[in-house]
Amino acid sequence: MLHRKMDAFYMMQAVCVEQSTGTFVPVPAETPETRRKHVAKVIGWWRIPDFEYEGAEDFFGNPKMHQYVVQIAFPLNFKPQFPMLFTTIYGNISMGGPLKMVDVRFPKAFLKEFKGPKFGDVGIRKILGVKQRPLLNNMIKPCVYTDPKVGAELAYKAAVGGCDVIKDDELIADVDFNPIDERVTAFMEALDKADSEKGEKTLYTVNITDRVDRMFELADIVQEHGANAIMVNHISVGYSALRKLAEDPSVKVPILGHMDFAGALYQDPLSGVSSPLVLGKFGRLAGCDFIVHPAPYGKAPTTADRFKETARQMVMPMRNAPHIKRTMPMPSGGITQSLVEKCVADLGTNIMIGSGGAIHAHPDGPIAGAKSFRQAIDAVMQGIPARDYAKDHKELAVALGLFGVGKKTEFTSV
Repeated sequence: MLHRKMDAFYMMQAVCVEQSTGTFVPVPAETPETRRKHVAKVIGWWRIPDFEYEGAEDFFGNPKMHQYVVQIAFPLNFKPQFPMLFTTIYGNISMGGPLKMVDVRFPKAFLKEFKGPKFGDVGIRKILGVKQRPLLNNMIKPCVYTDPKVGAELAYKAAVGGCDVIKDDELIADVDFNPIDERVTAFMEALDKADSEKGEKTLYTVNITDRVDRMFELADIVQEHGANAIMVNHISVGYSALRKLAEDPSVKVPILGHMDFAGALYQDPLSGVSSPLVLGKFGRLAGCDFIVHPAPYGKAPTTADRFKETARQMVMPMRNAPHIKRTMPMPSGGITQSLVEKCVADLGTNIMIGSGGAIHAHPDGPIAGAKSFRQAIDAVMQGIPARDYAKDHKELAVALGLFGVGKKTEFTSV
């Protein structure tokens, strides 16, 4: 929170009372016994920076503003579910001024009801038969297109070139001009062909984002048509909908969560919810097997520490919940071939590299685009700089010539 010193004390009390037992004025039924059982409590607060001495006013004579980190303990006034969790911790008070939720610690009694990812990173690697190297994902581009056969042909080329996972773009779901059942059938036929040629398995995460009731219908439809994975724009549909989908025994395939709409929640530095929660902890708890999140050298602005912390929330042991599997991080958003080395340096090899345009825009086509990424991955695994490895690998050399080495990508308009 950002406040003058006395205002900060008031805000701490306001959060505790407003988000548990009270309102703006005392009411008779809010008895000491009620407060004892149900009111939230401040259990720690720290001013940042932690000055030992300073004046109360700034250079112009105005009261100084200070940043505070406040730790508040909430009684379990609600059952283990996301809507009441958010309503309690950051409900009405989210409209009360500069106040940001940066982390949440859960007790065992709350977490034991959550199942988390059904497959997790270990399960995904087992399906694909890939033990150590980073996985490679391709998003079909253009994002929206009319003929499922066009997308299927692009999927075939990306897969046969070496992609482990083919992903629908978040902007294409079930639409009249590209029906999801026809798309799944066409894609799976194309990927079966690619798999037989390359000797590796490919997953296709088909986008079933829709109304919640329709989303569950689509989950059944796509599995009946051979889908071996699904994806949802999980922040847009909501964590509870994702949780219900992940815990449904009829859903027998991994779930990929896409990051769209996340920026609306975390981008403001003084309000909202931190990106490691929005993109990391909550999505993992709700059941994502992989989660797309922005890289600091891609086109979506973020910082290196937020990038790393978001990934850590997906893979570190979850406090009080050893049964929750790890989610596989998927750095994305303008990732080019030379940025593979940075992704691995920051997050390690237990990740899935996400690339769309850098594969489909390769001058020699998507097959070469996918090959160039696999070559970049091989270079990292062997400890060889991409520029040196490219001397004997044409596809990678062409990609580095087009996109540069270590160059940050940007949003552009054409």
